[in-house]
Amino acid sequence: MPSEGTEARATSVVPGNLVPLESRFEKNQGELGDPIESSPTVSGLTCLEICAGGGGQSLGLHQAGFAHRAAVEIDPHACETLRLNHKEWNIVERDIHHFDGTSYKGVDLLAGGVPCPPFSIAGKQLGADDERDLFPRALRLAEECEPTAVMLENVRGLSTTRFASYREQVLARLRDDLGYEADWKVLNACDFGVPQLRPRFILVAMKASVFKYFKWPDEVKNPPTVGEALYEYMAEDGWKGAKTWAEKANGIGPTLVGGSRKHGGPDLGPTRARSEWLKLHVDGKGLADTPPKATDPVGHLPRLTLPMAAAIQGFPPSWRFYGRKTAAYRQIGNAFPPPVARAVGESIRSAILGAREEEAVRSDRLLRVV
Repeated sequence: MPSEGTEARATSVVPGNLVPLESRFEKNQGELGDPIESSPTVSGLTCLEICAGGGGQSLGLHQAGFAHRAAVEIDPHACETLRLNHKEWNIVERDIHHFDGTSYKGVDLLAGGVPCPPFSIAGKQLGADDERDLFPRALRLAEECEPTAVMLENVRGLSTTRFASYREQVLARLRDDLGYEADWKVLNACDFGVPQLRPRFILVAMKASVFKYFKWPDEVKNPPTVGEALYEYMAEDGWKGAKTWAEKANGIGPTLVGGSRKHGGPDLGPTRARSEWLKLHVDGKGLADTPPKATDPVGHLPRLTLPMAAAIQGFPPSWRFYGRKTAAYRQIGNAFPPPVARAVGESIRSAILGAREEEAVRSDRLLRVV
């Protein structure tokens, strides 16, 4: 368990008196953020998730109709976040170097947001030479649990020419050793209703009989601006400048940077990212504890609060984060936006069910012949 005092640890990203947004952002969330209530029982699809973090991918896959057999995460704060929001999930607090996947054999989907620093343009880009590179561990788990499909996400840096040979090694392992067909694609979060650019490089691999049914999800047009997504958060305490601010914050936010367990604090990223946030009239040098006050001048330059940062990532207002400011923001800033995870998850779900339907028809025909 974390060492911080219990009273200070549970950080709800939404104050109890906050009225849910009625903005265009909330309407997009209604399309991509509502749970599919009966899908896990109707489809019977299951997933094993590694490097689950603060639950962005977990939530998206749950909404796409996958029931978690386990969510594996090493960070105790993130594990508590997952328990806060879905106490019924099997949360395994463990380093995946020491996690055995054999007992999960036959799971429909192995998914994970493996650490990005080995490929990030903000880091040294050591790739396979970085001790934090967990792709080999993820592929080892795929061999152990033999899932129908695999989904792994990482930063756009992995898609560059520098890592072409590394990508080919991953594909060769999936194809030649494990019998999967696979594809990579860069998806921008803003193309799925999220008010943030956040490009992610997604790997999807499936058995050949399933992969022929897979297609990448269609983009959602007209994402909300930062101003539209955050107006009611900014106006919550009566700030008279909220409307004017929202009109000026009329663009998509740059990628939030959460930092690692060793580096990074509660700010919006390196100098370049903070400069981009300044263009949207946001002070990115830190996070605020509360929204702007009624006494703040109309021209006040606000900072984001934890609930605002979570909204920028596409989390619903009900999702809570466990930890003090730095720990909670690290989970938010490193998350895979739930609407993107849901969209890819739904495409994977559709492919698996399509293959099952084909198999059922084939079996029915054979029975009729007999």
